[in-house]
Amino acid sequence: MAVHASQPRERTPPPTAPMPRHPTYAPSVASMSGSVYSTLASKLARLEGEVYPLHVGDTWMEPPEGCRMEELRTAQYPGMHRYSPVEGHPALLDRIVEHVRARMAVPTERAHVLVTTGATGALGAMLGALLTPGEEVLLLAPYWPLISGIVRSFHGVPVPVPFLGLDSAEELVEAVRARLTERTVALYLNTPNNPTGRVLPREWMEALAALARREGLWLLSDEVYEHYVYTGEHVYARTLAPERTLSAWSFSKAYGMAGNRCGWVVGPAEAVEQLRKVSTHAFYSAPTASQLAGVRALQGPGLEWAAAAAAQYADTGRKVAALLGVPPPQGSTFLFVDVARHLDERGLSGFLERCVENHLLVAPGPSFGPFPHHVRLCFTCSPPDVVLRGAQVLARLMGR
Repeated sequence: MAVHASQPRERTPPPTAPMPRHPTYAPSVASMSGSVYSTLASKLARLEGEVYPLHVGDTWMEPPEGCRMEELRTAQYPGMHRYSPVEGHPALLDRIVEHVRARMAVPTERAHVLVTTGATGALGAMLGALLTPGEEVLLLAPYWPLISGIVRSFHGVPVPVPFLGLDSAEELVEAVRARLTERTVALYLNTPNNPTGRVLPREWMEALAALARREGLWLLSDEVYEHYVYTGEHVYARTLAPERTLSAWSFSKAYGMAGNRCGWVVGPAEAVEQLRKVSTHAFYSAPTASQLAGVRALQGPGLEWAAAAAAQYADTGRKVAALLGVPPPQGSTFLFVDVARHLDERGLSGFLERCVENHLLVAPGPSFGPFPHHVRLCFTCSPPDVVLRGAQVLARLMGR
């Protein structure tokens, strides 16, 4: 029967108001480890005598002359202590465009670039722009240790895809496909690889780009070790699938400027626009002085510095690998060593304690994925002679 205007409508009772949540923390963050390397670092600081802190990925070398903070002056750079535009200092954007164009035949303009607080800020902006809660990101593993936590910070789900032991692009593609679900939105890769020192072959990169295109995935490419390839070639993912690739670059690893916190993203202009929204609300803009130091590095001194550093790094890496009886690194600044045969009933934690007792600190394999029997060693974070003495300690603990 029709309801006349004079008749009152039935009213739905208002929903019961939800009880407020007591002050607590996001489960995705509360479940994260507070340290990606080792809880034993504080013990090392209390030891007397020479120590070998080979757990953090950094360089013992200072940045190129002319590119250091103490060489910047407000007389030359008025406003260097003020904000820069959120997308990046115009002079740095132009230098980055030139740098990228010189390495890949992909159209690149300012609109394709976002300057960030290191590659960490770059990857955070990517994941903040791409993820909705519960969506998954596939991580080629071993992976850079912070990436898993960044995914969790934006309420996504990191899904490791181990590639150690795989021999072909076909095997790698199958490993990735086996972990795809309807919630997968992106694939992260890091080459030259931290922590293994491996450079992914062109065939592998082409296969991954083709897979990303077929499955409609974003390809998140970590390019921070582009200058440090000792065997083979560095293949830029953006040359293979530019419409879906977001690449992270960094002054930290490239030119010894880790403390400056400056890097950048290159990708499709419409995607970079979305990333810029996240970065604006996360850190607003990268430090202006750091960007000016980056301009100087990209004017020439940085490339010269990186070439000299690569020669020295490669030499140290080969010597460390020989001491440990493992293949030399193909790139990056790390070795990832399987110590399974040298573990006692305490497992990896016991091995790490023995390292600290011998004044050595290395990074535990689980920081890089499902690798409970590995340790990572950085062969550039201290002068070569210190690194080699630390590697000798590790070799002794491995019975060499």
